[in-house]
Amino acid sequence: MTVKKLTVLAWVSSLYITTSAVYAAEVFVSEPTTDQHTTILAASCAACHGSQGNSLGVSPVLAGLDATYFSAQMLAFKNGSRASTVMHHHAKGLTEAEIEQLADYFAAQPRVTASVPQPLGGL
Repeated sequence: MTVKKLTVLAWVSSLYITTSAVYAAEVFVSEPTTDQHTTILAASCAACHGSQGNSLGVSPVLAGLDATYFSAQMLAFKNGSRASTVMHHHAKGLTEAEIEQLADYFAAQPRVTASVPQPLGGL
Protein backbone atom coordinates (compact mmCIF):
# COMPACT_ATOMS: atom_id res chain seq x y z
CA MET A 1 0.00 0.00 0.00
CA THR A 2 1.07 3.48 -0.70
CA VAL A 3 1.44 6.17 1.96
CA LYS A 4 -1.58 7.97 0.50
CA LYS A 5 -3.78 4.85 0.79
CA LEU A 6 -2.59 4.23 4.35
CA THR A 7 -3.37 7.85 5.27
CA VAL A 8 -6.89 7.60 3.83
CA LEU A 9 -7.45 4.25 5.58
CA ALA A 10 -6.26 5.70 8.91
CA TRP A 11 -8.51 8.75 8.46
CA VAL A 12 -11.60 6.63 7.63
CA SER A 13 -10.88 4.30 10.57
CA SER A 14 -10.52 7.18 13.01
CA LEU A 15 -13.75 8.73 11.72
CA TYR A 16 -15.56 5.41 12.22
CA ILE A 17 -14.18 5.00 15.75
CA THR A 18 -15.06 8.59 16.70
CA THR A 19 -18.60 8.27 15.34
CA SER A 20 -19.09 4.99 17.19
CA ALA A 21 -17.82 6.51 20.44
CA VAL A 22 -20.13 9.52 20.12
CA TYR A 23 -23.12 7.27 19.44
CA ALA A 24 -22.26 5.05 22.42
CA ALA A 25 -21.94 8.10 24.65
CA GLU A 26 -25.39 9.31 23.57
CA VAL A 27 -26.90 5.90 24.31
CA PHE A 28 -25.29 5.41 27.72
CA VAL A 29 -25.30 9.00 28.99
CA SER A 30 -28.76 10.03 27.86
CA GLU A 31 -31.14 11.46 30.40
CA PRO A 32 -33.35 8.88 32.10
CA THR A 33 -37.04 8.89 31.27
CA THR A 34 -39.55 9.96 33.91
CA ASP A 35 -40.39 6.32 34.60
CA GLN A 36 -36.71 5.40 35.02
CA HIS A 37 -36.12 8.40 37.27
CA THR A 38 -39.12 7.54 39.45
CA THR A 39 -38.01 3.90 39.71
CA ILE A 40 -34.55 5.02 40.81
CA LEU A 41 -36.05 7.35 43.42
CA ALA A 42 -38.38 4.61 44.68
CA ALA A 43 -35.46 2.20 44.98
CA SER A 44 -33.89 4.49 47.56
CA CYS A 45 -37.08 4.17 49.65
CA ALA A 46 -36.81 0.36 49.62
CA ALA A 47 -34.09 0.27 52.28
CA CYS A 48 -36.66 1.18 54.94
CA HIS A 49 -40.06 0.79 53.24
CA GLY A 50 -39.40 -2.49 51.41
CA SER A 51 -39.46 -3.52 47.80
CA GLN A 52 -42.14 -1.55 45.89
CA GLY A 53 -43.12 0.04 49.21
CA ASN A 54 -44.09 -3.22 50.95
CA SER A 55 -42.46 -2.84 54.35
CA LEU A 56 -41.77 -5.86 56.50
CA GLY A 57 -43.24 -4.15 59.52
CA VAL A 58 -40.83 -1.58 60.97
CA SER A 59 -41.53 1.30 58.59
CA PRO A 60 -44.92 2.27 57.14
CA VAL A 61 -46.10 0.44 54.02
CA LEU A 62 -46.15 2.81 51.05
CA ALA A 63 -47.61 0.38 48.49
CA GLY A 64 -51.21 1.19 47.64
CA LEU A 65 -51.14 4.39 49.69
CA ASP A 66 -53.43 7.15 48.45
CA ALA A 67 -51.33 9.46 46.27
CA THR A 68 -52.80 12.63 47.79
CA TYR A 69 -52.06 11.44 51.32
CA PHE A 70 -48.50 10.42 50.36
CA SER A 71 -47.84 13.82 48.76
CA ALA A 72 -49.25 15.72 51.75
CA GLN A 73 -47.06 13.78 54.18
CA MET A 74 -43.92 14.21 52.08
CA LEU A 75 -44.56 17.95 51.70
CA ALA A 76 -45.07 18.17 55.47
CA PHE A 77 -41.69 16.46 56.00
CA LYS A 78 -40.15 18.79 53.43
CA ASN A 79 -41.43 22.01 55.03
CA GLY A 80 -40.86 20.81 58.60
CA SER A 81 -44.50 20.79 59.73
CA ARG A 82 -44.31 17.03 60.37
CA ALA A 83 -41.55 15.87 62.71
CA SER A 84 -39.38 12.89 61.85
CA THR A 85 -36.00 11.41 62.54
CA VAL A 86 -34.95 10.88 58.94
CA MET A 87 -37.75 11.61 56.49
CA HIS A 88 -37.27 15.38 56.49
CA HIS A 89 -33.76 14.83 55.06
CA HIS A 90 -35.11 12.66 52.24
CA ALA A 91 -38.07 14.94 51.48
CA LYS A 92 -35.93 18.07 51.30
CA GLY A 93 -33.89 16.42 48.55
CA LEU A 94 -36.95 15.94 46.35
CA THR A 95 -38.72 18.42 44.13
CA GLU A 96 -42.52 18.70 44.33
CA ALA A 97 -42.72 17.03 40.91
CA GLU A 98 -40.62 14.09 42.17
CA ILE A 99 -42.87 13.78 45.22
CA GLU A 100 -45.91 13.62 42.90
CA GLN A 101 -44.18 11.00 40.75
CA LEU A 102 -43.38 8.90 43.82
CA ALA A 103 -46.96 9.31 45.09
CA ASP A 104 -48.32 7.94 41.81
CA TYR A 105 -45.71 5.16 41.75
CA PHE A 106 -46.49 3.90 45.26
CA ALA A 107 -50.26 4.28 44.80
CA ALA A 108 -49.99 1.92 41.81
CA GLN A 109 -48.05 -0.77 43.69
CA PRO A 110 -50.04 -3.72 45.02
CA ARG A 111 -50.00 -4.03 48.80
CA VAL A 112 -48.54 -7.38 49.87
CA THR A 113 -49.04 -8.67 53.41
CA ALA A 114 -45.75 -9.72 54.97
CA SER A 115 -45.62 -13.28 56.21
CA VAL A 116 -43.29 -14.94 58.67
CA PRO A 117 -41.69 -18.09 57.29
CA GLN A 118 -42.64 -21.26 59.11
CA PRO A 119 -39.80 -23.20 60.80
CA LEU A 120 -38.56 -26.30 59.07
CA GLY A 121 -40.04 -29.54 60.43
CA GLY A 122 -38.04 -31.22 63.20
CA LEU A 123 -36.17 -28.10 64.34
